Amino acid sequence: MKPETKKTILAIFLFVIAAITLLSFWGKAGVLGAFIRQVLYWLFGQGYFFAPVTLVLVAFSLLLSFKEDMRAREAGEGIIGRHLFAATIIGGVLFLGAVLGLLNLFSENRAGGYVGLAFSYPFFKLFDFWAAIVIECGILIIALLMLVNTPLPFLKTERAEEEDDEDAEGAHEALQEVAADSHATGVMAQVAKMIMPAAEDTRAKRPERLELHAEENALIEKRKAQHSGYKKPPLSILNSDKGTPSSGDIRANANIIKRTLQNFGIEVEMDEVSVGPTVTQYTLKPAEGVKLSRISALQSNLALALAAHPIRIEAPIPGKSLVGIEIPNRSIALVGLRSLIEAPSFQDAPAPLVFSLGRDVAGEPVHANLAKMPHLLISGSTGSGKTVNIHTIVTSLLFRNPPEILRFIFIDPKRVELVTYNEIPHLLCPVITEPKKAVMALRWAVREMDKRYEMLSEKKVRDLVGYNARMVKDGDGELMPYVIIVIDELADLMMSFPREAEAAVVRIAQMARAVGIHLVISTQRPSVEVITGLIKANIPARIAFRVASQIDSRTILDMAGAEKLLGNGDMLFLGGDTATPRRIQGAFVSEGEVKKVVEFLKNLSVEQEYQEDIFSKEAITETSIGDGSMASGKTGLPAGRQGAFDDFGSDGDDELYEEARKLVVETGKASASFLQRRLKVGYARAARLLDMLEEGGIVGPGDGAKAREIFVARNGVGETEDEEHVL
Repeated sequence: MKPETKKTILAIFLFVIAAITLLSFWGKAGVLGAFIRQVLYWLFGQGYFFAPVTLVLVAFSLLLSFKEDMRAREAGEGIIGRHLFAATIIGGVLFLGAVLGLLNLFSENRAGGYVGLAFSYPFFKLFDFWAAIVIECGILIIALLMLVNTPLPFLKTERAEEEDDEDAEGAHEALQEVAADSHATGVMAQVAKMIMPAAEDTRAKRPERLELHAEENALIEKRKAQHSGYKKPPLSILNSDKGTPSSGDIRANANIIKRTLQNFGIEVEMDEVSVGPTVTQYTLKPAEGVKLSRISALQSNLALALAAHPIRIEAPIPGKSLVGIEIPNRSIALVGLRSLIEAPSFQDAPAPLVFSLGRDVAGEPVHANLAKMPHLLISGSTGSGKTVNIHTIVTSLLFRNPPEILRFIFIDPKRVELVTYNEIPHLLCPVITEPKKAVMALRWAVREMDKRYEMLSEKKVRDLVGYNARMVKDGDGELMPYVIIVIDELADLMMSFPREAEAAVVRIAQMARAVGIHLVISTQRPSVEVITGLIKANIPARIAFRVASQIDSRTILDMAGAEKLLGNGDMLFLGGDTATPRRIQGAFVSEGEVKKVVEFLKNLSVEQEYQEDIFSKEAITETSIGDGSMASGKTGLPAGRQGAFDDFGSDGDDELYEEARKLVVETGKASASFLQRRLKVGYARAARLLDMLEEGGIVGPGDGAKAREIFVARNGVGETEDEEHVL
């Protein structure tokens, strides 16, 4: 007989005894009832009516202990279930004894009977009247806690909350199993299907605990009070989740997985099943001695047996001694941004740079804090969801922060994706579409970074949070806003100005975290020419969408897996603090939703404040980057990339001009590629040197495929050499 059945029978028996006892008090239980009344009166005195009350409490406690007992047995700790049963019985005895003891203390004729006397007389003799009452009250409270097996609400610990979350998770999985069980009764299946959406909503509302610095938390509250006049966009302009995921026959798929692995000599035990918006994750526990590589090697065989492609195997699941097999759903659910923003885990997070990503394989909302990353690299093939993901990040940040707290610089070489955000009050400059202006903006960011570090040094604080806290405390000066630079296509920028772009990105990635400048970079070309080693080393947080090959996946994540994704927002998210990526179905933000948010922000009575010095020529020529501070040794760039930012910007004299002039005159060759090769500079700088030589009358103008003429001979006399030159 199952333990649950035994406990139920015992509880019913206690209810019957309690009912008979009550009837005996009124003389309606016959001769045996009268005898029971006499015995109870002798034992409990005038408090005999507490006996049926105690029996009812014990019966209810036994029924409510099923949950704890079941969890203990699943964990292989059956002895805990027996302890819970013993605690319930002991709690009932202590409850009755404490009540009778108090009754005996407050009366003069032993109103608590012999049991009350046994529970009160020793304490009265040892501690006197009032101390005995305190002890009896303490025993009564302990007895009640043992009966209900629940801590006091104000003493509930984080561990207890986690256990409650686990209970909700277990209930949800049980409902899934009943709803999918083809052998379940029609009524039970219908009830499970009706309850599952509510259970999913409850799970989705559980907040993720974001551990934040106390100083930052207090600062955010002050900021909210200071900028309460800023009106956030209404959630009604965003769409919620659409559709319900269908994973097919869960029980049949689990049996297929187990049988397929058994055919190859691998014994496993199937565990929990998680249904997400796009995929369903089946977890299994291998037998002892089974190598995980053997399971991973059977990926194609499992895909064939399940008639599903592609499947992904996660071995092991982080934090669990389980292996996960992710199978695409037959029908998917569209994740809306509104449901993610409405989640308490997003609303209650005090950090300003918390943004929404989507839902994981269990349907839980996933949020991340850009300030902790502190930069993000996004990559994937065309149409996989990169730009939509950028819209999701930007929109969720706009729903949290006014312009005084957060400013954006958008770089959109494709000219069609981010221009929608033009004229919103959060912009530091209009959306940039030209590569040359993009490099200027990156150089401005480096100057701003240096400027902010000087300001931090003056205030003797470590980071932007400390600086703003000092400003709020002192009441002087303006708050320093966060700056997020969004680059929608890094490949276009790297093709136009490879050394300048890489140098700026690397320096910002290395140093800008403390001053609140962050990068969000997207590219559809995951090659080492675009995502260089220096960029990868300084941007640990990455998002990989579907890519064409395993090589591309390794370029982005340093591991395989992205080639197994389904596309349309299916991603692998690698946070800067984890070594294993997390599979997420990204939220879908339509173009119409983005336009509604932008129009709402445009119509606010907030003054547009652009940063005037971003594209000023004076600022560019005077920048610390241009004077060589971005050279090797200060940015981490190799020696061959020294002076990368000297390739761009000022039209003044170049320190290599004389060397280039001498080289051209002595060799009789004049071409940008020749100067680039011999002087070890970038193409842009070599071309500029060639233009300066032309202006100085050293070489002639370019004429298509023909070689440039050289007007100065080796002896310095102006003559034209007739030999052929390389273009």
